[in-house]
Amino acid sequence: MTNQNVSEISKKYIDMADKFGAHNYHPLKVVITKGSGEWVWDIDGKKYLDMLSAYSAVNQGHCHPRMQQTLMEQAQKVTLTSRAFHNDQMGPWLKQLTLLCKKDKALPMNTGAEAVETAIKVARKWGYLVKKVPRHQAEIIVCDHNFHGRTTTIVSFSSEPQYKDDFGPYCGGFRSVPYGDAAALEKAITPNTVGFLFEPIQGEAGIIIPAQGYLEKVSQICKKHNVLCIADEIQTGLGRTGKLFAHLYENCEPDLIILGKALGGAYYPISAVVGNDDILGLLKPGDHGSTFGGNSMACALSQTALSIIEDEKLADRAFKLGNQFREGLAHLPKKVVKEIRGKGLLNGIEIHPEAGKGRFYSELLQERGILAKETHDYTIRFAPPLVMKDESMRFAIDTISEVFAKTQAEWLQKS
Repeated sequence: MTNQNVSEISKKYIDMADKFGAHNYHPLKVVITKGSGEWVWDIDGKKYLDMLSAYSAVNQGHCHPRMQQTLMEQAQKVTLTSRAFHNDQMGPWLKQLTLLCKKDKALPMNTGAEAVETAIKVARKWGYLVKKVPRHQAEIIVCDHNFHGRTTTIVSFSSEPQYKDDFGPYCGGFRSVPYGDAAALEKAITPNTVGFLFEPIQGEAGIIIPAQGYLEKVSQICKKHNVLCIADEIQTGLGRTGKLFAHLYENCEPDLIILGKALGGAYYPISAVVGNDDILGLLKPGDHGSTFGGNSMACALSQTALSIIEDEKLADRAFKLGNQFREGLAHLPKKVVKEIRGKGLLNGIEIHPEAGKGRFYSELLQERGILAKETHDYTIRFAPPLVMKDESMRFAIDTISEVFAKTQAEWLQKS
């Protein structure tokens, strides 16, 4: 660990969070008070390049002026009606989102985990009503090392011990197969299989990218066996990977697309499950719901968030800058860096275990003005806002290069 020095004012806020908050996170010792575009400032006025984007929720950048304007306008009208009544924002948002996804319908929720839970319920109902699976025997296949959220249902099919230990008893109805192995998926399918839930790129697992052809194969296998293909694009979607959705890198046609994070433009939680009439049309009043799902404020902001992605061609920008990032760091010392992998602006640098943990490097980068975060100990995730400017990318490449070169020199001296 580096010796992180914090000011007295930062320490006050950090100590307050430690004293009054449950310790379910281990944040870097920085207290952010302001953000603009790809940059944030701490309480002491120090400027940092945000290379995490709240786990890809800030694709449109911090405090985008169009988002600000929408927030102020909608806040003066109405913010919440519940689904007991219609509002004038949800319909236009549903139309915009379904056209973008080339699907018939969308079901709004609030968080990514809620949307995953929704997709699970919808897949099971489809299985019973359409596929005629025996009642309460539906199975959904997932992937090893998945991350789809933190609810009790979702952690039940996690392969990460910490995510599920001490939180049982677990929910049944799930089967896990190796990620990237289409043959294993096909072998695991039974007459009771109703869905295959997967991430086009596994983010929390360390930016794990399947071999070319995998996404197309699983889509074909699902069609062949009458199984719903369910793509969790919560982190990878909405331009992050250099395409509007990561599954578009191949001829993959999900039956359900799960969205969240950047769907709210970093202003308001909103998520959705998007699909066609033959699946989402099965739901009847009372089957599922959410007090805040589809609220006026969230739908107004999401319309603007989606328009920004299209108008500013953020997917194209992510594609270009992502290539620049990986090419610019290809020279990183091999004795320290095991692998650099990513698509668009979702990238990971994996460290050799003997060269130190990702937390150590995250703290070194923080000292130099870059905020990134490790995942699974040895991989640092880099996912800046898609509005990132060229000069900011040059700063990132130069700074990361300097940190790793300096670390290798010091490490070799000690070894």
